[in-house]
Amino acid sequence: MIAITTRDNLISASVMGEFTLTDYRDFEQHVEYSIEFEGGVKLLLDLRDMVRYTLDVVWEEIRFSREHRYDFRKIAVVTQDEWMVWISWLNRLFVDAELRVFDDPSLALEWLETD
Repeated sequence: MIAITTRDNLISASVMGEFTLTDYRDFEQHVEYSIEFEGGVKLLLDLRDMVRYTLDVVWEEIRFSREHRYDFRKIAVVTQDEWMVWISWLNRLFVDAELRVFDDPSLALEWLETD
């Protein structure tokens, strides 16, 4: 399940439980809308409550990231899972954005809001 909020060019997405392709496609719609009307997007991705994700999400993320390589300004990933930290760093290969991993969502948000 995913919960998404949008404010100007900042998209906040929190994943809880299993992250499915349907969830990811919902996320994609929010990002594409923001890109169209706000330009570059800042993303706060909170994965602390994610239990697992499906393999099709991984492939879709790679495809989507490559398609929107230059549309992200900053990406903050909140997680305490070492595996997710590594995946986040690998994602840097597909997007041209500043990407940082945080333990605390308030610090991640503070970083995103600074230019």
